[in-house]
Amino acid sequence: MSIHQPSGTHLLADMSGIEPGLLSDCAKIEQLLREAAAAAGAQVLHSHFHSFGPGLGVTGVVLLAESHISVHTWPEHGFAAADVFMCGAAQPQLALEVIEEALQPECSEVRTVDREPPH
Repeated sequence: MSIHQPSGTHLLADMSGIEPGLLSDCAKIEQLLREAAAAAGAQVLHSHFHSFGPGLGVTGVVLLAESHISVHTWPEHGFAAADVFMCGAAQPQLALEVIEEALQPECSEVRTVDREPPH
């Protein structure tokens, strides 16, 4: 396993106007985030997802050697919040592109935070 510097890019995406049916299938959302990690060149270590019931939201995280991707969904509002943080050579923007392509939000607001240790 490679050693990464303690710096990276953290993307916070608020996506709205999503078809509710895309936001409640726990297995499909887990597969989506694993595909997003692969597209970014990240190594998946573990994942854990939870469904709040039929037609309800999902929360989950994919733990990466490079950090993580997490998501929380609210089908009743057509809304999903994704958090993509990666260091090393992984490319978090590529992961977010995969997520947005699958969920097709009408609106996506993304904040980018460059993370690095204080000097």
